[in-house]
Amino acid sequence: MFQPARQGLLSPPQPHKIPLYQNHRIPTHLPPGTGLMYRTYAVLLSTLIYLPLLAEGVMAIQPAEGHRPPNIVFFIADDMLPKHFNCLPQGEGRNLTPNIDRLARQGTVMREQHVCSPICTPSRYNVLTGNYASRAKNNPFTSRTRREGQSIVEFNTHIVGGDTTLQALLQEAGYETGMVGKNHVVEVNGLESFPDFDASARRPENAAKLLRNHDRVCEAIRNTGFDSVDRVYHNNPDFLGLHDVAVQNLDWITEGGVEFIGQPRNKPFFLYFATTVPHGPTNEKRSWNADPKIAAVGYLEKAPTAMPSREQIAHRLTAAGLPVTPDTANMLWLDDAVGALLDKLEATGQLDNTVFFFFSDHGQNAKGTLYQGGVHDPSIVWRKGGFPVGATSDALVSIVDFAPTILDFAKVDASEFHFDGESFLPYLEGQPAPTDRVLYFELGFARGVRKGNWKYMAIRYPEHIENMTRDQRERLLNKWNAERRRRHLEIVTEDPSMPFSHLTAIPGGGHAEARSTGTLPGYFDRDQLYDLSVDPGEQHNLADDAAYNTQLEEMRRELRRILETLPGEFLL
Repeated sequence: MFQPARQGLLSPPQPHKIPLYQNHRIPTHLPPGTGLMYRTYAVLLSTLIYLPLLAEGVMAIQPAEGHRPPNIVFFIADDMLPKHFNCLPQGEGRNLTPNIDRLARQGTVMREQHVCSPICTPSRYNVLTGNYASRAKNNPFTSRTRREGQSIVEFNTHIVGGDTTLQALLQEAGYETGMVGKNHVVEVNGLESFPDFDASARRPENAAKLLRNHDRVCEAIRNTGFDSVDRVYHNNPDFLGLHDVAVQNLDWITEGGVEFIGQPRNKPFFLYFATTVPHGPTNEKRSWNADPKIAAVGYLEKAPTAMPSREQIAHRLTAAGLPVTPDTANMLWLDDAVGALLDKLEATGQLDNTVFFFFSDHGQNAKGTLYQGGVHDPSIVWRKGGFPVGATSDALVSIVDFAPTILDFAKVDASEFHFDGESFLPYLEGQPAPTDRVLYFELGFARGVRKGNWKYMAIRYPEHIENMTRDQRERLLNKWNAERRRRHLEIVTEDPSMPFSHLTAIPGGGHAEARSTGTLPGYFDRDQLYDLSVDPGEQHNLADDAAYNTQLEEMRRELRRILETLPGEFLL
């Protein structure tokens, strides 16, 4: 089952890397003899790799400040809300998250961080490419752009082998690159389906299929510039193919991250650590208190042990005077993952030369829209001793800035490559941020820009969607709902006359944006202009007010200027 580490897209041949997955990932109930053969091969390969390293005395890195670039950990959580952060006013004192609190206290909270496309897939594309998701080159996306006439950024913007990625550039620069956790961005072909969603993952044929799918996912991700990949959820738990494995297992992901950090190496590393929580399912028996032996590969032989016991989560919350809810329990579980990574960095002498990014993939208060509740998404950057800017920064920065910022930390000259983002390391180092930065947003049928405190959004549907008949709408909605029922998922609406959301051409909108569809006064207006200095909640659309025509035209020009550089048409 082992796959040799894929060589960097730009790099000369490299020696094989030590695989992250050993006997802990072998599901039980494989066909007779498969598990023994797998374990024998794993032990033999691990021995062949480790013996030369031990003989040469190559153990955990002991970095010396200033002698080489720092290690980078990019921790990306899934669907966090402002109320989940103690370092934000909405969440202060509501969570037991000592490790995240430490990052915020000793590092810098980027209070004006924004995302471009507030749903899972394009946000991950933005992070790992430094570019807007409408630049994606995967065939399903580009063919739809040609067919529709405009780019429709949904859960469809995938990274493919050959793309210029952050991980490939770091790999070329001498970093060892690793990934664990949620994918939901790299294109994977050839995954096997499960005709019966309710079938048991213990059945040998299903266990083997889960494992084969996992290996295909890992191989595809390695092909984008990662040396080591394992413990991967290709999608959210409900979309792995079997309801039996539709549970969260953060312990399993974290153990993979801890093992990567602890591997012997003589070079800096980049770890992309992507959780599946606190995204749903969040209820106790499918998240923080689920069976720890269930993972994306099926049933494990033994439960992971890299994190504190799940059984203590409720007791710890009660002792801290906090209620035991899906929010508090999953956030403590998430915080334990952060703590496990920090502890391993410290135990191996690598913490002092590591930069730690903590980020959630998008704003959740208005997920699936370009309103501030979707695109405003503060992050935390930590290093030993902090940054000259202090505990907070109000620099207006974008998610596409992460890649150039990380390359700046790593002292990698990537000037020959195109990024839509720009490094914000100078702002962390104390340089003043420009006041004329224009942020760009794109999602579904919406586009927007922010300049200073002004925000402009345009909503445009292709003609065939705008004029869809009731029969067409009914067939579309029935097909959508039938698939959700098969997966035991919530139904948003049964009414085909409901208006479309900004994100999807499904009556009533999809589940991802259900909480925000139609909730703001100007939601269904084609053009929207807001002055965030006096209207941070975007309650008063000024686009039809003649007094603001000059400002409206200026913001349209800014949006048009950016759109002219991107694929697809979008008529203003």
